[in-house]
Amino acid sequence: MPRPAPANAEFIAPIVRHAPIHLAVLISGSGTTMQHLARLIEGGELDARISVVISSRPDAAGVELAQGLGLATFVVPRKGYDNTADFSAHVFGVARDAGADLVCMAGFLSLLQIPDDYASNVLNIHPALLPAFGGQGMYGRHVHEAVLAAGCKVTGCTVHFADPQYDRGPILLQRTCPVAEDDTPASLAARVQAEEREAYPEAIRLIAAGRVRLAQGRTWIGDAPER
Repeated sequence: MPRPAPANAEFIAPIVRHAPIHLAVLISGSGTTMQHLARLIEGGELDARISVVISSRPDAAGVELAQGLGLATFVVPRKGYDNTADFSAHVFGVARDAGADLVCMAGFLSLLQIPDDYASNVLNIHPALLPAFGGQGMYGRHVHEAVLAAGCKVTGCTVHFADPQYDRGPILLQRTCPVAEDDTPASLAARVQAEEREAYPEAIRLIAAGRVRLAQGRTWIGDAPER
């Protein structure tokens, strides 16, 4: 059962609260997480709309995939910008123009500076139990190799609110899975990805339902307050 927030907690706004919630999905690679969210939406399992897909790489396989799904798709190449601020301004400008309430980083590998109007409305998913095995360069296979090298018995995934650092920011939810003695990075990745497919839509549902609050650098999940 979720633990109630302290009575003196000062909650951070805005946290969006309505359905369908409008998403901007940020990708840098295959787009499989984006595709999964789109399938859930089409099947009526997630009350959301993908307003725009933004890729940091023109050659990302997810670009063609998103276009094939009929989604508005933009490429904002990171290499085209000299600094993070200008790159971030363009990314969030596209999300803003599309009317996105929530920005979902889904295999997006570039650092972002988050503007005030999207503060606490940017999510990221990481294929490990943060704060372990996070940081610059820790993505995909690199994470699973590190988990195996450390001899971990349990791993999983983390959905967290993004901040201006890699894999930091308040944790919203985590899901775990075992690490088998004969695991390879590929077999472990498949098991973690199964948990990711559950975790990301659940995080979006919690936010859309108004059940998430941020206070004191942590998240609190509870019943939606009265309007």
